[in-house]
Amino acid sequence: MTTILPVRRRTRRRPALWALLLPFVVMFLLFFVAPIVYAIVQSTLATRSSGLGFGPPETTFVLLDNYVRALTDPAFVASLGRLLAFSGILVPLMVVTALGLALLLDTGRARAPRFFRVLAFAPYGVPGVIATLLWGFLYIPATSPVLQVLSAVGIDVVPLASGTVLFAIANIALWGFAGYNMVILLAALDAIPGELREAARMDGASMWSITWHIKLPLVRPSVILVTVFTIIGTLQLFVEPLVLQPLTTAISSTYTPNLAAYNQAFSQGNPNLAAAMAVIVAVLGFAFSFGFLRLVNRKGNRAW
Repeated sequence: MTTILPVRRRTRRRPALWALLLPFVVMFLLFFVAPIVYAIVQSTLATRSSGLGFGPPETTFVLLDNYVRALTDPAFVASLGRLLAFSGILVPLMVVTALGLALLLDTGRARAPRFFRVLAFAPYGVPGVIATLLWGFLYIPATSPVLQVLSAVGIDVVPLASGTVLFAIANIALWGFAGYNMVILLAALDAIPGELREAARMDGASMWSITWHIKLPLVRPSVILVTVFTIIGTLQLFVEPLVLQPLTTAISSTYTPNLAAYNQAFSQGNPNLAAAMAVIVAVLGFAFSFGFLRLVNRKGNRAW
């Protein structure tokens, strides 16, 4: 039977409901919606000096001029291409590595699983700047014992060369976030009922069959979540190339879109163009994430 609350009781609950929701709504508007709206507004403006430069600068409405200027800038377009290439490198590696680690720890055959779980998660606790500095020392032949040993046996590896620096950055991101994503997938594996695995074993299913036909289908939503997180994370690429920039000539001030926006805002003094670049990256992130979700949802519906 459906219980219908009296009108007075429902009226009394409304102030309590708004009291609980109001802090979230205020914080959401201030720290999520407001910066987005401010960036969009700034991207449609331009600041120009008046006269001979003696008067105060004038702010004019230019609509899409900053977007056209950004998308016709060869350096910025090239940075978008590098970002797409970085996503193509990191996203598959991240998903496969995190899923492989989670499956290994879930088999129950690993010795000291808690220790290895903490060991794999520990790099996530290292700040990005510190992690990049640590790997930067390992990427420089003069300070890297690994590269020195390889050079002694005739193998010359230059991680910070123009052709390999993108892979070097992807390695830092993989080292830092694979353990975090592993924990998400491991929690999904732990939530699988043990009765399903036991029934499969009694029917003679092998470990590979259990993994392929039971574990992977049931952790599919978590794999999708990890993939979306990684896609969004790749579009935020900024700290690693910024810290590695003094160590190599392969990373310019416009190597990634975020670096290009940072350079325009704080070095070139053009925050309006930087806002347009930031909005373009945000739109790309939304398009890739939404497109991926639509794609996997279509395939999931077909599978059903």
